[in-house]
Amino acid sequence: MNQGELTFGQHLQELRKRLLYSLISVVGGTAIAFPFWEKIVVWLKRPAQALNNGEGVPLIATQVTEAFTTSFRVSILAGLILAFPVVLYQVIRFVAPGLTRNEQRYLLAFLPAVLLIFLAGVSFGYLVLTPQALPFLLSFGGEVVQPQIRVSSYVDVMVRLLFWMGIVFETPLIMLLLSRLGIANARLFSRFRRYWIVLAFILGAVITPTVDPVNQTLVAIPLLVLYEVGIGLVRLLGKKPPKTQ
Repeated sequence: MNQGELTFGQHLQELRKRLLYSLISVVGGTAIAFPFWEKIVVWLKRPAQALNNGEGVPLIATQVTEAFTTSFRVSILAGLILAFPVVLYQVIRFVAPGLTRNEQRYLLAFLPAVLLIFLAGVSFGYLVLTPQALPFLLSFGGEVVQPQIRVSSYVDVMVRLLFWMGIVFETPLIMLLLSRLGIANARLFSRFRRYWIVLAFILGAVITPTVDPVNQTLVAIPLLVLYEVGIGLVRLLGKKPPKTQ
């Protein structure tokens, strides 16, 4: 057995250690976020502030424990976000023994970019997408329906939108990483472009809870742009294919 190889038992021990560190970081992040859960909910309500003549959307609780459970849900989600750098680092450390030194360096170098791009996606969802989607959802059928939105339902929709926008913004970085690891290249991504156009609109329909094409297009267009940015990055910084003799 090579020095860099681990036995099955050692892999299990390493996995348990990485999971433990990740769990501790999530618990710590949750504890930090819990005193601020009300401010987080207020922050999540701001994209709908234009409704009701600038008064925003009133949130209700229809169950005795709904506000209490929502506080824990919001705190845990905020804790996951705070712990995301630590969790991602633990994932890299777990898979590192099976990678070459160059591949390990690539993953560690990509870590800050992953965090920044995820935040960029969340910011896009918060500042651009949700201010368009929420008024449509909450005012639809207003002449016959008086919306009474549960706080747990509102938080779930907002968190889902922001989380998936953060994930899809990672597209160029994932493409570049695949290229640097020798798994794909710019030519392959260019051939996949026509499929990506269809996939982008499918993702737009999945991510947005609305059925109108405007909000779906708001998601699809950034995905198409990000894909082209990814192809440009791969051509500029990706691993060059070996020259044929």
